[in-house]
Amino acid sequence: MNVAILGAAGRMGQTLLRFAAQLPDCEVVAAVERADLPCIGGPVKLDGLPDGLAYTAEWPDVADTVIDFSFHATVPASIAKAAERGQVYVLGTTGLTDEEQGAVRKAAEKIPVVWSSNMSPGVNLLLELVRRSAATLGVDYDIEITEAHHRLKKDAPSGTAIMLAQAAAAGRGVELRDVACYGREGIVGERPVGEIGIHAIRGGSVVGDHTVMFMANEERVELTHKAGDRSVFAKGAFAAAAWLQGRAAGLYSMRHVLGFEEVRG
Repeated sequence: MNVAILGAAGRMGQTLLRFAAQLPDCEVVAAVERADLPCIGGPVKLDGLPDGLAYTAEWPDVADTVIDFSFHATVPASIAKAAERGQVYVLGTTGLTDEEQGAVRKAAEKIPVVWSSNMSPGVNLLLELVRRSAATLGVDYDIEITEAHHRLKKDAPSGTAIMLAQAAAAGRGVELRDVACYGREGIVGERPVGEIGIHAIRGGSVVGDHTVMFMANEERVELTHKAGDRSVFAKGAFAAAAWLQGRAAGLYSMRHVLGFEEVRG
């Protein structure tokens, strides 16, 4: 599997590059970054990778697989290029706008794409538990979601928190947009029945903590996932890339990769 990493100079990109060096059947053939970054064209040696590999702003035609953890605004152009060239695509970038999400769906008509805001196997198990819990416990249990990340994270709430809220809403058979509350301030009145609260915390070097609370008058159920190292996301991303090899064009999630959802078609 010949892989190109988009967003290679970022925290997650560096983690992906280090993790790839441990995989016997994977070769990173391009470490791609924006043309305006100082590392482009410089004598950068990437730890643990073959000699001669440096950052580039050129599109990696030599790759059969692209793993993208770049900035959301760059995704439409990148995934369109991959679709033109028939490259498999794993997308972990968060904060995509509606228009950018549309570009992902359009590309998935031509190539196989795994798209997930969190590649962790544990988080994706948590999503399943949240969906089932919401369906079982019902609206007598108020749902509140908290997430904490490092101070440098640019988007809020996290893509994972939104996925968890969507899982809870799906469990209840409602649309998240109709019941979501993103933080509270001032005199907001009593909490509406069925509301799903989502709250973001930023500070320090937190890799990623997510908790979903189901709160009734008599008891509280809490489901929590804490990431200790970004390598867990890299592990999931490369598992997704391997799973995609030979797949038909389409939009897949980590639920498909982990076997929680059957592939149809």
